[in-house]
Amino acid sequence: MNEQHRPTLIVITGPTGSGKSDLAVRIAENLGCEIISADSRQIYKDIPIGTAAPDAEQKAAVPHHFVGILDLDEPYSAARFESDVLALLPQLWKSSPYAIMCGGSMMYIDAVVNGIDDLPEISPENRRAATDLYLTGGIEAIRSRLRLLDPAYYDCVDINNHKRIIHAIEISLQAGVPYSSLRTGVKRKRDFDIIKFALDYPRDRLFCRINRRVEAMIAAGWEKEAEKVYPQRHLNSLNTVGFKELFAMMDGKMDRQTALARIAKNTRVYAKKQLTWMKKSSDIHMLQPETALQTALNIIADENNRHHPM
Repeated sequence: MNEQHRPTLIVITGPTGSGKSDLAVRIAENLGCEIISADSRQIYKDIPIGTAAPDAEQKAAVPHHFVGILDLDEPYSAARFESDVLALLPQLWKSSPYAIMCGGSMMYIDAVVNGIDDLPEISPENRRAATDLYLTGGIEAIRSRLRLLDPAYYDCVDINNHKRIIHAIEISLQAGVPYSSLRTGVKRKRDFDIIKFALDYPRDRLFCRINRRVEAMIAAGWEKEAEKVYPQRHLNSLNTVGFKELFAMMDGKMDRQTALARIAKNTRVYAKKQLTWMKKSSDIHMLQPETALQTALNIIADENNRHHPM
């Protein structure tokens, strides 16, 4: 690689079920580069079906990083992901000027692309305190606590999003100052180029794909996978769509048909959130599924020529 050329990180994102993984593999095969998974659940061991992790064929075709490397009880964060990825990228760029980051975990992608505020690691005690408050008092209890700890953030947060409220409480407890005082919003400069892609499916087609994928994951043995990790159901790594509904079924709180329908519905709801996040990014190249590979390769070549003219 020419030393004067900046390397390129290709980001393939988009809603769950849109075919990101397959496209990432095909682009990586064409460019001769490796893939970084930007998925906050695929990083864990023992749950490949429920997280739709890259399969053996995909991993054999292209090396994947950050897939199935953590035990379920090991905490992880977007800040740690940013640090880990920035440490890995120079190694990947020794053999190719490109690397691909593929996934739908919005905070993880934002952390690498834009940087993340320097927030403290949360102790088990503070994490447990915030979670217990929610479990015992519901969303009203955590709203009240956040209003006391950080009224400024309370005024701007989605007060129906319990995960964001809990996160803010954890940070405020850990840091001893309001979470909002630590949020700089400053975008960090990167010493590499970034090109973002997403597959552009009409919503009805996307939702059909999601429904079919849930059926395929169940057929592949998702229920048995959930049974194996059921004793660890209290862990944050398993507090995610699919496992929550299957655990509720195992607890006798809903029948199987209801649980499977709820998984599909809640996955569609999550996909809507991902689409909303994508709309805030004006720099994502939207690809038509039928021509996605060739269009992406053309854009990558054009960007390379623009940044590094002969």
